[in-house]
Amino acid sequence: MPLKTCSSTHSHPLRPLVGASVLLVALLASHAWAQKFPITADQRATASQVAQAGVALSELAPNAPDSHTVKRGDTLWGISGLFLKSPWRWPELWGMNLQEIRNPHLIFPGQVLYLDKSNGRARLTTRRPGDPGDLATVRVSPRTRYESLGESAIPPISLQAIEAFLAEPLIVDEATFARAPRIVATQESRVLLSRGDRAYARGQYSSGVPGTALAEGEGQPRDFRVFRNAVPLKDPTTGGIIAYEAQYVGKALLERGETTREVTDAKGKVQSELIPATIDIVAAKEEMRVGDRLLPEPPRELPNYVPRAPEGAQSGQIVSVYGNAVTFAAQNQVVAINRGSAHGMERGHVLALQRESHLVTDKTDAARPQLRLPGERNGLMMVFRTFDQVSYALVLQITDVVKVGDRFTNP
Repeated sequence: MPLKTCSSTHSHPLRPLVGASVLLVALLASHAWAQKFPITADQRATASQVAQAGVALSELAPNAPDSHTVKRGDTLWGISGLFLKSPWRWPELWGMNLQEIRNPHLIFPGQVLYLDKSNGRARLTTRRPGDPGDLATVRVSPRTRYESLGESAIPPISLQAIEAFLAEPLIVDEATFARAPRIVATQESRVLLSRGDRAYARGQYSSGVPGTALAEGEGQPRDFRVFRNAVPLKDPTTGGIIAYEAQYVGKALLERGETTREVTDAKGKVQSELIPATIDIVAAKEEMRVGDRLLPEPPRELPNYVPRAPEGAQSGQIVSVYGNAVTFAAQNQVVAINRGSAHGMERGHVLALQRESHLVTDKTDAARPQLRLPGERNGLMMVFRTFDQVSYALVLQITDVVKVGDRFTNP
């Protein structure tokens, strides 16, 4: 666990420790990783503007509390929603406290936040309104202080809802999946494989789509994810295939690369034998089998999720609900949408879910005419992973279930 250390070589005034944290973003890993992700110029500009002027009282949530003590389990999304009408407007929340809180990466349990509504503007502060600005000076002896930062960081959203998902589905094109190495045999002719089992795989193909042999050596991947099927994701409106989603089933480690050897048969004829690569199954979400594909383990992602509204207009539809045989999505479930990085979609973008319009019969009219009820807002979701034509989003708030074909717009 990373530790923050700070040594005192002489006496000095003790300043409030709460001034070292901020209402912004915590990452999946440690404080050291968190500091590597900068705040964008636009986000800092917004925060600086709000820090000077505060926000209008009309922008506060109807039941905004006078104070809140940060506790374990809190998220930036939840804290933002306590004070502001729009939880994704974190720059305002940060800016309201910019002068006192300097570190734009982490907040911690135990910090008390006070809402100052003086002079017709709202500001968030770590100092109780009306308290004197200067604190008494305290003299301390030279010593080293240790503060564990990795455990107590408050994330922007519930990371448990997406942590496992980051290692699972993969958007691939059909050709890449077709030429990916595949499991070709098992020990003792086993039908199913699980963690701890050994199997054999090939990357070369004798015919059809060419492949690359699984090989050992510097620069060659040894860690692989195992996938099954490449399910087409179709645009709900056009019906066209916009991407292929591979189903994650586990992980494998390459122990020996594939090769060939020359042997002489009983008639003295020299033949070439194929020797597949040896792999060990090191993780299994589902039991694996012959025919499942291997794709290199991508670099570990430590993304910076900053909930915010898209800069430009965004609209589209839900393409699928992630999970086997899942038709509807509820809160904290993952959906795929038909907009990706090619459309300007970014991680952290918050989108409003819309319930589809539908026809009803007017039973108060003897003629029983059909009425089309307009679509209504159904909740909010946040994009956390993007590909070229497709993105994945986490459903954050919802009033009714989400289904394929439902639309989304800017919040």
